[in-house]
Amino acid sequence: MKKRVLSGIQPSGKLHIGNYFGMIKRMVEYQESSDLFCFIANLHSLTTLTDGKELKQLTLDAAMDLLALGIDPDKCHFWVQSDVPEVAELAWVLSCITPMGLMERAHSYKDKVAKGIQPNLGLFNYPTLMTADILINQSELVPVGKDQKQHLEMARDLAIKFNNTFGETFTIPEPDIPDEIATIPGTDGQKMSKSYNNTIPIFDDESVIKKAVMGIVTDSKAVEDCKDPKTCTVFKLYSLFAGEDECRALADRYKKGGMGYGEAKQTLLDKIFETFKPFQEKRAYFEKNPKEVEKILEKGAEKVRKTSHITMEKVRTATGLKY
Repeated sequence: MKKRVLSGIQPSGKLHIGNYFGMIKRMVEYQESSDLFCFIANLHSLTTLTDGKELKQLTLDAAMDLLALGIDPDKCHFWVQSDVPEVAELAWVLSCITPMGLMERAHSYKDKVAKGIQPNLGLFNYPTLMTADILINQSELVPVGKDQKQHLEMARDLAIKFNNTFGETFTIPEPDIPDEIATIPGTDGQKMSKSYNNTIPIFDDESVIKKAVMGIVTDSKAVEDCKDPKTCTVFKLYSLFAGEDECRALADRYKKGGMGYGEAKQTLLDKIFETFKPFQEKRAYFEKNPKEVEKILEKGAEKVRKTSHITMEKVRTATGLKY
């Protein structure tokens, strides 16, 4: 039997290559070997976004992006979070057994407030909603980045507490955090993130992508100098796209000298265009056919609600909400 895998993405704007290699590529691979549940987490976006029209468009854009990048609704469950109201109901039930101390230890909330995000109850309670996303579908495996590891640990704690309190109800999820792609470097060498303004977009004009790549920060070594591929952001990003032989060849050129960073950046840029061109063409198709995307999401939500309903019937019975 295939293992049930859950992954979601917030509709927060243009996707970048860090999103692709850090999560989306893995999701596409999972749909071939596992029972993948893939959703757009628009309820989570309400913690920071209060423009209804913008959220609606961002949600549709995120759906188009994922479909263009390889998510196949015939091979997985693909839906929008708010189209399955059972998840919000479960989040409330879980919040009633969630210790305040557990929530107060959440690093993500503190980090976001420290960065200037206006604190609100939804932002504080984010891990409980994330837990509901995971548990409502009896997820067995959850691919996450290192920054989400604590949230998954909290989900495990709450699942265990619920089971101990009300009886066996939820599957205890396991994390999937592969070390080799745990952190994708941005143009400044830090983790690639919109909040750092250091991303390389996927679906944007070629001129915008080129400007981002050519702006990657490097050291001041001259063309003729030997360079260390292990410490170079350009090479690290190139290795995400290239095969072993190609990486070895570029590394040799770095070490021998005679290759400037401008040429290395152009080599990376060519790889980016080559890799994402088919995805960009597919994205353009969906943009011209938004109704097709909406139908895909509606059908996906119908499928997931069947699974969610089964879980919530167990929860309602166990807690006494069903009488």
